[in-house]
Amino acid sequence: MSSARTQLAVLPVIAGSALAGAIYAYVAGEDINWDWQNYHDYAGFALVHGRFDVDVAPGGFQSFLNPLIYLLPYGIRHGLGAPWWGIALGALHGLNLALVWWLSRVLLGRAAAAVTLSAAVIIAALSPMALSEVGTSFADILTAMPILAGVALMFSDDDDRGRRFVLAGLLIGAATGLKLTNAIFLIGAGVSLLLLARPLRPILGFGAGSALALIVTAGPWALKMARDYGSPLYPFYNPIFRSPEAPLVSITDTRFMPSGLLDALAYPFYWVIGEHPSSEWPFRDPRFAVVIVLLIALAVSGVLQRREVLTVRDRRLIFFFSASYILWMLAFSIQRYLIPLELLSAPLIVLLLIRLTDAWRLPAGPFGPPTRRVQAMTILAALAIALASQPSDWMRRPWSAPYRPQLAQALHEPATFLLLQKPLGYVTSLLPAGSRVYQLSELVVPIVPGGVPDRRVRNGLAEPLPGGIWALYFADSPADNPPRLEMLADYDLRIDDSRACERIPGADGTDIMACPVISGSSAAASTAGLMPDSDER
Repeated sequence: MSSARTQLAVLPVIAGSALAGAIYAYVAGEDINWDWQNYHDYAGFALVHGRFDVDVAPGGFQSFLNPLIYLLPYGIRHGLGAPWWGIALGALHGLNLALVWWLSRVLLGRAAAAVTLSAAVIIAALSPMALSEVGTSFADILTAMPILAGVALMFSDDDDRGRRFVLAGLLIGAATGLKLTNAIFLIGAGVSLLLLARPLRPILGFGAGSALALIVTAGPWALKMARDYGSPLYPFYNPIFRSPEAPLVSITDTRFMPSGLLDALAYPFYWVIGEHPSSEWPFRDPRFAVVIVLLIALAVSGVLQRREVLTVRDRRLIFFFSASYILWMLAFSIQRYLIPLELLSAPLIVLLLIRLTDAWRLPAGPFGPPTRRVQAMTILAALAIALASQPSDWMRRPWSAPYRPQLAQALHEPATFLLLQKPLGYVTSLLPAGSRVYQLSELVVPIVPGGVPDRRVRNGLAEPLPGGIWALYFADSPADNPPRLEMLADYDLRIDDSRACERIPGADGTDIMACPVISGSSAAASTAGLMPDSDER
Protein backbone atom coordinates (compact mmCIF):
# COMPACT_ATOMS: atom_id res chain seq x y z
CA MET A 1 0.00 0.00 0.00
CA SER A 2 1.48 3.37 -1.01
CA SER A 3 2.41 5.95 1.61
CA ALA A 4 -0.19 8.46 0.35
CA ARG A 5 -3.01 5.89 0.44
CA THR A 6 -1.89 4.77 3.90
CA GLN A 7 -2.07 8.31 5.26
CA LEU A 8 -5.55 8.72 3.81
CA ALA A 9 -6.65 5.45 5.45
CA VAL A 10 -5.36 6.22 8.96
CA LEU A 11 -8.19 8.44 10.18
CA PRO A 12 -11.01 6.27 8.77
CA VAL A 13 -9.38 3.18 10.33
CA ILE A 14 -9.10 4.84 13.73
CA ALA A 15 -12.66 6.18 13.57
CA GLY A 16 -14.05 2.87 12.33
CA SER A 17 -12.24 0.94 15.07
CA ALA A 18 -13.56 3.23 17.81
CA LEU A 19 -17.07 3.11 16.34
CA ALA A 20 -17.03 -0.69 16.19
CA GLY A 21 -16.03 -0.90 19.85
CA ALA A 22 -18.65 1.65 20.89
CA ILE A 23 -21.44 -0.17 19.06
CA TYR A 24 -20.48 -3.54 20.52
CA ALA A 25 -20.33 -2.15 24.08
CA TYR A 26 -23.80 -0.64 23.66
CA VAL A 27 -25.29 -3.84 22.25
CA ALA A 28 -23.59 -6.06 24.87
CA GLY A 29 -24.92 -4.10 27.86
CA GLU A 30 -23.64 -2.76 31.17
CA ASP A 31 -20.55 -4.44 32.57
CA ILE A 32 -21.01 -6.02 36.02
CA ASN A 33 -18.25 -8.63 35.93
CA TRP A 34 -17.16 -10.41 39.15
CA ASP A 35 -13.80 -8.64 39.32
CA TRP A 36 -15.49 -5.25 38.92
CA GLN A 37 -17.74 -6.15 41.83
CA ASN A 38 -14.78 -7.37 43.85
CA TYR A 39 -11.91 -4.92 43.34
CA HIS A 40 -11.84 -3.08 39.97
CA ASP A 41 -14.30 -0.38 41.03
CA TYR A 42 -12.84 -0.13 44.51
CA ALA A 43 -9.31 0.33 43.16
CA GLY A 44 -10.25 3.43 41.19
CA PHE A 45 -12.44 4.75 44.01
CA ALA A 46 -9.72 4.29 46.62
CA LEU A 47 -7.10 5.96 44.44
CA VAL A 48 -9.31 9.01 43.87
CA HIS A 49 -10.50 9.34 47.47
CA GLY A 50 -7.39 8.21 49.34
CA ARG A 51 -9.02 5.17 50.93
CA PHE A 52 -6.13 2.70 50.95
CA ASP A 53 -5.07 3.87 54.42
CA VAL A 54 -8.67 3.94 55.70
CA ASP A 55 -10.25 0.67 54.57
CA VAL A 56 -9.04 -2.89 54.94
CA ALA A 57 -8.99 -4.68 51.58
CA PRO A 58 -12.69 -4.50 50.54
CA GLY A 59 -11.74 -6.50 47.44
CA GLY A 60 -9.79 -9.11 49.37
CA PHE A 61 -6.17 -9.79 48.46
CA GLN A 62 -6.76 -8.33 44.99
CA SER A 63 -7.09 -4.94 46.72
CA PHE A 64 -3.29 -4.91 46.92
CA LEU A 65 -2.75 -5.00 43.15
CA ASN A 66 -1.51 -1.81 41.46
CA PRO A 67 -4.70 0.30 41.19
CA LEU A 68 -3.43 2.73 38.54
CA ILE A 69 -4.79 0.80 35.53
CA TYR A 70 -8.31 0.88 37.00
CA LEU A 71 -8.37 4.66 37.42
CA LEU A 72 -9.44 5.33 33.82
CA PRO A 73 -12.39 2.85 33.74
CA TYR A 74 -13.51 4.14 37.14
CA GLY A 75 -13.33 7.78 36.04
CA ILE A 76 -15.26 7.10 32.82
CA ARG A 77 -17.89 4.98 34.55
CA HIS A 78 -18.56 7.42 37.36
CA GLY A 79 -18.04 10.55 35.29
CA LEU A 80 -20.51 9.77 32.52
CA GLY A 81 -24.08 8.54 32.71
CA ALA A 82 -25.31 5.22 31.33
CA PRO A 83 -24.95 4.12 28.58
CA TRP A 84 -22.38 6.77 27.63
CA TRP A 85 -19.66 5.50 29.89
CA GLY A 86 -19.95 2.04 28.31
CA ILE A 87 -19.88 3.52 24.81
CA ALA A 88 -16.79 5.58 25.71
CA LEU A 89 -14.96 2.57 27.14
CA GLY A 90 -15.98 0.48 24.11
CA ALA A 91 -14.63 3.13 21.73
CA LEU A 92 -11.33 3.17 23.62
CA HIS A 93 -11.04 -0.62 23.54
CA GLY A 94 -11.96 -0.65 19.85
CA LEU A 95 -8.71 1.16 19.07
CA ASN A 96 -7.02 -2.24 19.38
CA LEU A 97 -8.29 -2.88 15.83
CA ALA A 98 -6.51 0.21 14.52
CA LEU A 99 -3.32 -1.07 16.15
CA VAL A 100 -3.83 -4.49 14.54
CA TRP A 101 -4.19 -2.72 11.18
CA TRP A 102 -0.92 -0.84 11.76
CA LEU A 103 0.87 -3.95 13.01
CA SER A 104 -0.39 -5.88 9.96
CA ARG A 105 1.04 -3.22 7.64
CA VAL A 106 4.40 -3.54 9.39
CA LEU A 107 4.50 -7.34 9.33
CA LEU A 108 3.10 -7.92 5.84
CA GLY A 109 5.32 -5.37 4.12
CA ARG A 110 4.72 -5.39 0.36
CA ALA A 111 1.86 -7.85 0.79
CA ALA A 112 -0.06 -5.27 2.86
CA ALA A 113 -2.91 -4.64 0.44
CA ALA A 114 -6.43 -3.57 1.32
CA VAL A 115 -7.64 -7.19 1.15
CA THR A 116 -4.94 -8.70 3.37
CA LEU A 117 -5.22 -5.90 5.90
CA SER A 118 -8.99 -6.33 5.97
CA ALA A 119 -8.55 -10.06 6.56
CA ALA A 120 -6.32 -9.40 9.56
CA VAL A 121 -8.76 -6.87 11.01
CA ILE A 122 -11.70 -9.27 10.56
CA ILE A 123 -9.85 -12.03 12.43
CA ALA A 124 -8.95 -9.61 15.23
CA ALA A 125 -12.41 -8.02 15.44
CA LEU A 126 -14.04 -11.33 16.40
CA SER A 127 -11.34 -12.38 18.87
CA PRO A 128 -13.41 -14.04 21.59
CA MET A 129 -11.57 -12.90 24.73
CA ALA A 130 -10.83 -9.41 23.45
CA LEU A 131 -14.43 -8.99 22.31
CA SER A 132 -15.75 -10.19 25.66
CA GLU A 133 -13.84 -7.41 27.44
CA VAL A 134 -14.95 -4.52 25.20
CA GLY A 135 -16.69 -1.94 27.37
CA THR A 136 -15.66 -3.61 30.65
CA SER A 137 -13.36 -2.74 33.56
CA PHE A 138 -10.82 -5.47 32.70
CA ALA A 139 -7.23 -4.33 32.30
CA ASP A 140 -6.22 -7.06 29.83
CA ILE A 141 -7.76 -5.36 26.80
CA LEU A 142 -6.54 -1.91 27.88
CA THR A 143 -2.91 -2.98 28.32
CA ALA A 144 -3.05 -4.91 25.04
CA MET A 145 -2.82 -1.57 23.22
CA PRO A 146 0.70 -0.57 24.36
CA ILE A 147 1.84 -4.17 23.83
CA LEU A 148 0.60 -4.23 20.22
CA ALA A 149 2.12 -0.80 19.57
CA GLY A 150 5.41 -1.94 21.09
CA VAL A 151 5.51 -5.06 18.91
CA ALA A 152 4.80 -2.95 15.81
CA LEU A 153 7.75 -0.70 16.66
CA MET A 154 10.05 -3.66 17.32
CA PHE A 155 9.34 -5.16 13.89
CA SER A 156 9.35 -1.91 11.97
CA ASP A 157 12.06 -1.42 9.33
CA ASP A 158 12.53 2.27 10.12
CA ASP A 159 16.19 3.23 10.47
CA ASP A 160 16.05 5.45 13.56
CA ARG A 161 19.28 4.45 15.35
CA GLY A 162 17.39 2.20 17.77
CA ARG A 163 14.98 4.76 19.20
CA ARG A 164 12.06 2.52 18.29
CA PHE A 165 13.37 -0.17 20.63
CA VAL A 166 13.51 2.32 23.50
CA LEU A 167 9.94 3.37 22.75
CA ALA A 168 8.86 -0.27 22.44
CA GLY A 169 10.42 -0.94 25.83
CA LEU A 170 8.57 2.03 27.31
CA LEU A 171 5.24 0.77 25.97
CA ILE A 172 5.56 -2.91 26.90
CA GLY A 173 7.25 -2.01 30.19
CA ALA A 174 4.35 0.31 31.07
CA ALA A 175 1.85 -2.44 30.27
CA THR A 176 3.79 -4.73 32.61
CA GLY A 177 4.02 -2.19 35.41
CA LEU A 178 0.28 -1.60 35.22
CA LYS A 179 -0.53 -5.33 35.12
CA LEU A 180 2.25 -7.69 36.14
CA THR A 181 0.87 -10.66 34.21
CA ASN A 182 2.07 -8.85 31.06
CA ALA A 183 5.63 -9.71 32.08
CA ILE A 184 5.39 -12.74 29.79
CA PHE A 185 5.27 -10.40 26.77
CA LEU A 186 8.09 -8.23 28.12
CA ILE A 187 10.32 -11.28 28.50
CA GLY A 188 9.26 -12.70 25.12
CA ALA A 189 9.98 -9.39 23.39
CA GLY A 190 13.37 -9.00 25.03
CA VAL A 191 14.49 -12.53 24.21
CA SER A 192 13.30 -12.22 20.59
CA LEU A 193 15.81 -9.37 20.10
CA LEU A 194 18.60 -11.93 20.39
CA LEU A 195 17.72 -13.04 16.85
CA LEU A 196 18.74 -9.65 15.42
CA ALA A 197 22.01 -9.52 13.51
CA ARG A 198 23.34 -6.88 15.95
CA PRO A 199 21.29 -7.32 19.12
CA LEU A 200 23.33 -5.37 21.69
CA ARG A 201 22.05 -1.84 21.05
CA PRO A 202 18.37 -2.90 20.61
CA ILE A 203 18.51 -4.98 23.81
CA LEU A 204 20.07 -2.13 25.78
CA GLY A 205 17.55 0.37 24.40
CA PHE A 206 14.61 -1.95 25.03
CA GLY A 207 15.86 -2.75 28.52
CA ALA A 208 16.36 0.90 29.43
CA GLY A 209 12.91 1.86 28.15
CA SER A 210 11.15 -1.00 29.92
CA ALA A 211 13.02 -0.38 33.19
CA LEU A 212 12.06 3.31 33.18
CA ALA A 213 8.42 2.48 32.43
CA LEU A 214 8.29 -0.12 35.20
CA ILE A 215 9.70 2.36 37.71
CA VAL A 216 7.17 5.04 36.75
CA THR A 217 4.05 2.84 36.56
CA ALA A 218 4.75 0.29 39.31
CA GLY A 219 7.37 1.98 41.50
CA PRO A 220 5.16 4.24 43.68
CA TRP A 221 2.74 1.41 44.51
CA ALA A 222 5.61 -1.02 45.20
CA LEU A 223 7.15 1.51 47.61
CA LYS A 224 3.82 1.90 49.40
CA MET A 225 3.41 -1.86 49.75
CA ALA A 226 6.97 -2.19 51.03
CA ARG A 227 6.43 0.63 53.54
CA ASP A 228 3.05 -0.62 54.79
CA TYR A 229 3.43 -4.39 54.59
CA GLY A 230 7.13 -5.14 54.19
CA SER A 231 6.98 -6.40 50.59
CA PRO A 232 6.97 -4.46 47.28
CA LEU A 233 4.73 -7.12 45.71
CA TYR A 234 2.58 -7.79 48.79
CA PRO A 235 0.97 -10.28 49.21
CA PHE A 236 2.39 -12.08 46.17
CA TYR A 237 5.67 -14.04 46.07
CA ASN A 238 5.80 -13.95 49.85
CA PRO A 239 8.20 -16.92 50.13
CA ILE A 240 10.72 -14.47 48.61
CA PHE A 241 9.79 -11.19 50.34
CA ARG A 242 8.53 -12.77 53.60
CA SER A 243 6.07 -10.12 54.75
CA PRO A 244 4.76 -10.92 58.26
CA GLU A 245 1.30 -9.78 57.10
CA ALA A 246 0.73 -12.69 54.68
CA PRO A 247 1.21 -16.48 54.62
CA LEU A 248 4.60 -17.71 53.41
CA VAL A 249 3.09 -19.32 50.32
CA SER A 250 2.84 -18.29 46.68
CA ILE A 251 -0.62 -17.06 45.69
CA THR A 252 -1.32 -18.85 42.43
CA ASP A 253 -4.51 -19.80 40.66
CA THR A 254 -3.88 -23.35 39.45
CA ARG A 255 -7.46 -24.06 38.28
CA PHE A 256 -6.58 -23.61 34.60
CA MET A 257 -3.16 -25.26 34.43
CA PRO A 258 -2.83 -28.26 32.11
CA SER A 259 -2.41 -31.67 33.71
CA GLY A 260 0.60 -32.56 31.60
CA LEU A 261 2.45 -32.01 28.33
CA LEU A 262 -0.14 -33.67 26.10
CA ASP A 263 -2.93 -31.70 27.76
CA ALA A 264 -0.97 -28.47 27.25
CA LEU A 265 -0.43 -29.25 23.57
CA ALA A 266 -4.15 -29.92 23.19
CA TYR A 267 -5.34 -26.59 24.64
CA PRO A 268 -5.54 -24.72 21.28
CA PHE A 269 -7.58 -27.58 19.83
CA TYR A 270 -9.88 -27.69 22.85
CA TRP A 271 -10.66 -24.04 22.14
CA VAL A 272 -11.70 -24.85 18.56
CA ILE A 273 -14.55 -27.09 19.74
CA GLY A 274 -15.65 -24.85 22.61
CA GLU A 275 -14.01 -26.60 25.54
CA HIS A 276 -12.56 -24.02 27.90
CA PRO A 277 -10.08 -25.47 30.41
CA SER A 278 -8.37 -22.06 30.53
CA SER A 279 -11.42 -19.94 31.40
CA GLU A 280 -14.34 -19.86 33.83
CA TRP A 281 -16.83 -19.16 31.06
CA PRO A 282 -17.30 -20.82 27.64
CA PHE A 283 -15.73 -19.45 24.46
CA ARG A 284 -14.64 -20.81 21.10
CA ASP A 285 -11.41 -19.80 19.32
CA PRO A 286 -9.71 -21.49 16.34
CA ARG A 287 -6.88 -18.91 16.01
CA PHE A 288 -4.11 -20.66 17.93
CA ALA A 289 -4.88 -24.02 16.33
CA VAL A 290 -4.72 -22.39 12.88
CA VAL A 291 -1.33 -20.85 13.73
CA ILE A 292 0.00 -24.26 14.78
CA VAL A 293 -1.30 -25.99 11.63
CA LEU A 294 0.19 -23.30 9.38
CA LEU A 295 3.55 -23.48 11.14
CA ILE A 296 3.64 -27.24 10.68
CA ALA A 297 2.71 -26.84 6.99
CA LEU A 298 5.49 -24.28 6.52
CA ALA A 299 8.02 -26.51 8.27
CA VAL A 300 7.09 -29.43 6.01
CA SER A 301 7.27 -27.16 2.95
CA GLY A 302 10.73 -26.00 3.91
CA VAL A 303 11.96 -29.58 4.34
CA LEU A 304 10.45 -30.77 1.06
CA GLN A 305 11.82 -27.83 -0.90
CA ARG A 306 15.10 -27.68 1.00
CA ARG A 307 15.01 -23.93 1.41
CA GLU A 308 13.99 -21.26 3.87
CA VAL A 309 10.35 -20.28 3.52
CA LEU A 310 10.41 -17.70 6.33
CA THR A 311 12.38 -14.47 6.58
CA VAL A 312 14.54 -13.60 9.57
CA ARG A 313 11.89 -11.15 10.77
CA ASP A 314 9.23 -13.86 10.40
CA ARG A 315 11.25 -16.12 12.66
CA ARG A 316 11.67 -13.34 15.22
CA LEU A 317 7.91 -12.82 15.27
CA ILE A 318 7.21 -16.54 15.66
CA PHE A 319 9.82 -16.75 18.41
CA PHE A 320 8.18 -13.87 20.30
CA PHE A 321 4.74 -15.41 19.85
CA SER A 322 5.87 -18.88 20.91
CA ALA A 323 8.00 -17.75 23.86
CA SER A 324 5.19 -15.57 25.23
CA TYR A 325 2.67 -18.38 24.79
CA ILE A 326 4.87 -20.95 26.56
CA LEU A 327 5.51 -18.54 29.45
CA TRP A 328 1.76 -17.93 29.68
CA MET A 329 1.10 -21.67 29.80
CA LEU A 330 3.72 -22.24 32.50
CA ALA A 331 2.74 -19.24 34.64
CA PHE A 332 -1.06 -18.90 34.43
CA SER A 333 -2.94 -20.66 31.61
CA ILE A 334 -5.65 -18.06 32.19
CA GLN A 335 -7.22 -17.18 28.84
CA ARG A 336 -7.81 -13.48 29.54
CA TYR A 337 -4.10 -12.90 29.97
CA LEU A 338 -3.51 -14.08 26.39
CA ILE A 339 -5.45 -11.25 24.68
CA PRO A 340 -2.36 -9.57 23.14
CA LEU A 341 -1.41 -12.83 21.41
CA GLU A 342 -5.03 -13.46 20.45
CA LEU A 343 -5.01 -10.13 18.59
CA LEU A 344 -1.48 -10.64 17.25
CA SER A 345 -2.52 -14.01 15.80
CA ALA A 346 -4.62 -12.13 13.20
CA PRO A 347 -1.72 -10.63 11.20
CA LEU A 348 0.38 -13.72 11.96
CA ILE A 349 -2.20 -16.01 10.32
CA VAL A 350 -2.37 -13.79 7.23
CA LEU A 351 1.43 -13.65 7.08
CA LEU A 352 1.79 -17.44 7.35
CA LEU A 353 -0.84 -17.98 4.63
CA ILE A 354 1.09 -15.66 2.31
CA ARG A 355 4.39 -17.41 3.08
CA LEU A 356 2.81 -20.81 2.49
CA THR A 357 1.47 -19.86 -0.95
CA ASP A 358 4.79 -18.19 -1.81
CA ALA A 359 6.62 -21.37 -0.83
CA TRP A 360 4.80 -23.35 -3.53
CA ARG A 361 4.95 -20.57 -6.14
CA LEU A 362 1.54 -21.32 -7.55
CA PRO A 363 1.13 -20.42 -11.24
CA ALA A 364 -1.76 -18.43 -12.67
CA GLY A 365 -5.00 -20.39 -12.91
CA PRO A 366 -8.70 -20.02 -13.68
CA PHE A 367 -9.16 -17.73 -10.65
CA GLY A 368 -6.57 -15.22 -11.77
CA PRO A 369 -2.92 -14.57 -10.90
CA PRO A 370 -1.40 -15.92 -7.70
CA THR A 371 -1.68 -12.56 -5.90
CA ARG A 372 -5.44 -12.48 -6.27
CA ARG A 373 -5.76 -16.10 -5.19
CA VAL A 374 -3.69 -15.38 -2.07
CA GLN A 375 -5.94 -12.46 -1.25
CA ALA A 376 -9.06 -14.55 -1.80
CA MET A 377 -7.61 -17.27 0.42
CA THR A 378 -6.88 -14.84 3.25
CA ILE A 379 -10.38 -13.35 3.15
CA LEU A 380 -12.00 -16.80 3.11
CA ALA A 381 -9.79 -17.92 6.01
CA ALA A 382 -10.63 -14.75 7.95
CA LEU A 383 -14.37 -15.26 7.47
CA ALA A 384 -14.14 -18.92 8.47
CA ILE A 385 -12.17 -18.06 11.64
CA ALA A 386 -14.58 -15.26 12.52
CA LEU A 387 -17.64 -17.48 12.05
CA ALA A 388 -16.07 -20.25 14.14
CA SER A 389 -15.43 -17.87 17.07
CA GLN A 390 -17.63 -17.31 20.10
CA PRO A 391 -16.90 -14.64 22.73
CA SER A 392 -17.08 -15.30 26.42
CA ASP A 393 -19.49 -13.49 28.77
CA TRP A 394 -18.39 -11.86 32.02
CA MET A 395 -21.89 -10.78 33.11
CA ARG A 396 -23.74 -7.73 31.86
CA ARG A 397 -27.13 -6.16 32.42
CA PRO A 398 -29.30 -4.29 29.88
CA TRP A 399 -28.78 -0.55 29.50
CA SER A 400 -32.54 -0.15 29.93
CA ALA A 401 -32.04 -1.02 33.61
CA PRO A 402 -28.65 0.46 34.60
CA TYR A 403 -27.36 -0.21 38.08
CA ARG A 404 -28.40 2.79 40.22
CA PRO A 405 -29.13 1.47 43.71
CA GLN A 406 -30.79 3.56 46.42
CA LEU A 407 -29.65 3.07 50.00
CA ALA A 408 -32.15 2.75 52.83
CA GLN A 409 -32.49 5.77 55.12
CA ALA A 410 -30.77 3.88 57.95
CA LEU A 411 -27.59 3.70 55.84
CA HIS A 412 -27.30 7.41 55.01
CA GLU A 413 -24.90 8.32 57.83
CA PRO A 414 -21.16 7.50 57.83
CA ALA A 415 -20.71 4.08 59.38
CA THR A 416 -18.34 1.14 59.70
CA PHE A 417 -19.14 -1.67 57.27
CA LEU A 418 -17.78 -5.20 57.77
CA LEU A 419 -17.75 -7.34 54.62
CA LEU A 420 -18.39 -11.01 55.31
CA GLN A 421 -18.36 -12.24 51.70
CA LYS A 422 -16.91 -11.54 48.27
CA PRO A 423 -17.46 -9.83 45.85
CA LEU A 424 -18.70 -6.75 47.70
CA GLY A 425 -15.93 -4.21 47.12
CA TYR A 426 -18.02 -2.21 44.62
CA VAL A 427 -20.48 -1.29 47.38
CA THR A 428 -17.79 0.94 48.92
CA SER A 429 -18.34 3.75 46.40
CA LEU A 430 -22.10 3.72 47.17
CA LEU A 431 -21.73 4.28 50.91
CA PRO A 432 -21.83 7.66 52.70
CA ALA A 433 -18.63 9.71 52.61
CA GLY A 434 -16.51 9.16 55.70
CA SER A 435 -17.50 5.51 56.09
CA ARG A 436 -14.97 2.76 56.72
CA VAL A 437 -15.03 -0.63 55.02
CA TYR A 438 -13.24 -3.69 56.41
CA GLN A 439 -13.13 -7.05 54.63
CA LEU A 440 -13.17 -9.87 57.21
CA SER A 441 -13.90 -12.86 54.98
CA GLU A 442 -10.66 -13.10 52.97
CA LEU A 443 -9.36 -16.69 53.04
CA VAL A 444 -6.26 -16.42 50.86
CA VAL A 445 -4.65 -13.62 52.88
CA PRO A 446 -6.50 -13.63 56.22
CA ILE A 447 -6.05 -10.78 58.69
CA VAL A 448 -3.04 -11.49 60.91
CA PRO A 449 -3.75 -10.82 64.62
CA GLY A 450 -1.80 -7.75 65.67
CA GLY A 451 -0.86 -6.85 62.09
CA VAL A 452 -1.49 -3.60 60.23
CA PRO A 453 -5.01 -4.49 58.97
CA ASP A 454 -5.99 -5.95 62.35
CA ARG A 455 -4.91 -2.81 64.21
CA ARG A 456 -6.75 -0.65 61.70
CA VAL A 457 -9.97 -2.60 62.25
CA ARG A 458 -9.67 -2.44 66.04
CA ASN A 459 -8.81 1.26 66.06
CA GLY A 460 -11.75 1.98 63.77
CA LEU A 461 -14.16 0.02 65.95
CA ALA A 462 -12.87 1.88 68.99
CA GLU A 463 -13.86 5.20 67.36
CA PRO A 464 -17.56 4.75 66.48
CA LEU A 465 -19.09 6.61 63.54
CA PRO A 466 -22.60 8.14 63.68
CA GLY A 467 -24.15 5.41 61.56
CA GLY A 468 -22.91 2.56 63.77
CA ILE A 469 -21.56 -0.79 62.54
CA TRP A 470 -23.09 -2.93 59.80
CA ALA A 471 -22.27 -6.38 58.45
CA LEU A 472 -22.71 -6.91 54.71
CA TYR A 473 -23.36 -10.27 53.06
CA PHE A 474 -25.53 -11.72 50.30
CA ALA A 475 -29.20 -12.39 50.93
CA ASP A 476 -29.06 -15.64 48.97
CA SER A 477 -25.67 -17.30 49.41
CA PRO A 478 -24.64 -20.50 47.64
CA ALA A 479 -23.62 -23.40 49.82
CA ASP A 480 -19.97 -23.07 48.78
CA ASN A 481 -19.83 -19.35 49.66
CA PRO A 482 -21.60 -18.79 52.99
CA PRO A 483 -21.22 -15.51 54.90
CA ARG A 484 -18.43 -15.74 57.47
CA LEU A 485 -20.49 -14.55 60.41
CA GLU A 486 -18.06 -16.25 62.79
CA MET A 487 -15.44 -13.59 61.97
CA LEU A 488 -17.42 -11.05 64.00
CA ALA A 489 -16.54 -12.91 67.20
CA ASP A 490 -12.83 -12.13 66.67
CA TYR A 491 -13.73 -8.50 67.39
CA ASP A 492 -16.30 -9.25 70.12
CA LEU A 493 -19.16 -8.42 67.76
CA ARG A 494 -22.41 -10.08 66.75
CA ILE A 495 -25.51 -9.32 64.68
CA ASP A 496 -28.01 -7.21 66.59
CA ASP A 497 -31.16 -9.34 66.39
CA SER A 498 -33.26 -6.62 68.01
CA ARG A 499 -33.03 -4.41 64.92
CA ALA A 500 -34.02 -5.09 61.33
CA CYS A 501 -31.55 -5.67 58.52
CA GLU A 502 -31.65 -3.45 55.44
CA ARG A 503 -31.28 -4.54 51.81
CA ILE A 504 -28.97 -3.04 49.19
CA PRO A 505 -29.88 -4.02 45.59
CA GLY A 506 -27.00 -6.00 44.08
CA ALA A 507 -25.61 -5.40 40.58
CA ASP A 508 -26.24 -9.01 39.53
CA GLY A 509 -29.77 -9.20 40.99
CA THR A 510 -28.78 -10.72 44.33
CA ASP A 511 -29.61 -8.35 47.19
CA ILE A 512 -27.00 -7.52 49.81
CA MET A 513 -28.02 -7.70 53.46
CA ALA A 514 -26.86 -4.87 55.71
CA CYS A 515 -27.38 -6.03 59.29
CA PRO A 516 -26.68 -3.92 62.40
CA VAL A 517 -23.86 -5.13 64.60
CA ILE A 518 -23.32 -4.65 68.33
CA SER A 519 -20.61 -5.55 70.79
CA GLY A 520 -20.98 -9.07 72.14
CA SER A 521 -20.00 -8.03 75.67
CA SER A 522 -22.42 -5.09 75.61
CA ALA A 523 -25.21 -7.37 74.47
CA ALA A 524 -24.38 -9.85 77.22
CA ALA A 525 -24.33 -7.10 79.84
CA SER A 526 -27.63 -5.76 78.58
CA THR A 527 -29.18 -9.20 78.74
CA ALA A 528 -27.81 -9.76 82.23
CA GLY A 529 -29.28 -6.44 83.36
CA LEU A 530 -32.73 -7.63 82.34
CA MET A 531 -32.43 -10.87 84.38
CA PRO A 532 -33.69 -10.79 87.97
CA ASP A 533 -31.06 -11.62 90.60
CA SER A 534 -31.29 -14.73 92.81
CA ASP A 535 -32.89 -12.96 95.81
CA GLU A 536 -35.76 -11.64 93.70
CA ARG A 537 -36.47 -15.12 92.36
